[in-house]
Amino acid sequence: MLLAFDTATPLVTVALHDGDRVVVEHSSEQPMKHGEHLAPLIARAMDDAGIVRQDLTAIAVGVGPGPFTGLRVGVVTARTLGFVLDVPVYGVCSLDAIALEVVGRGAAEGSFLVATDARRKEVYLASYDADARRLEGPVVTRPADVATEAPVAGAGPELYPGDFPHALAPTRPSAGWLAAGVSEESVELLDPEPLYLRRPDAVAGAPRKPVS
Repeated sequence: MLLAFDTATPLVTVALHDGDRVVVEHSSEQPMKHGEHLAPLIARAMDDAGIVRQDLTAIAVGVGPGPFTGLRVGVVTARTLGFVLDVPVYGVCSLDAIALEVVGRGAAEGSFLVATDARRKEVYLASYDADARRLEGPVVTRPADVATEAPVAGAGPELYPGDFPHALAPTRPSAGWLAAGVSEESVELLDPEPLYLRRPDAVAGAPRKPVS
C-alpha cells in the first residue's frame, strides 16, 4: 500500500493507493495547519482503509515548490515514516501532480501551465505538454512577467485573473493523483528533499564578533 501526501499548499492532502486505484483520500479543511493536520489525516486514511502502518510498502511526498514550513512538515514526516518502516520514500514535484490531474481529467487539449501561490505577489510556474510532461520550470516569478493567454492550472488564475485569464482545474495538488503518478510511474521521481526556489524568510543571524 502506497501512502502519499502533499503539504506544499495551505491545505494538506493525504491518500492511499493499493497498486490499482486510490482507496481513500482526505484533505484538511483549515488552511495553514500542516503540523496539526498531517498526522491525524494519515491515521484517518489508514483507519478508513483498514490497515496499519506495517501494511505500507512505500511513501510518496510532494516536495513543492512551496512555503518553507509546510514543505518541511511533509518531507520530514515522509522521511521519518520511511526510516521507521524501512520502505522507500519518493519525492514528486507538486506542480507535476497538478499537471497529471489536468491531463487525466481531460481538462487541457494541448500544452498548458501550472501556477501556484509563492506569496510576495509571486507564483511558482512550470509548463507542460499534452501528456503532462514538464517542459520548463519550476521557477518563481511575478505573474505580470509571465502573463499569458494559455490555459493555466493551480491557484495562480484565482489570485491573478488579469495575468492568467484562462483557468484550468485543479487549483491545488491531490494526493490521490500524486499516488497514481508514482504507482504508474508517470511522474518524475525525486529525492525526498524540499524543492525550495528561494531562501526561507527566517534565517540565522550573523555570528557575533568576539569581544576583544
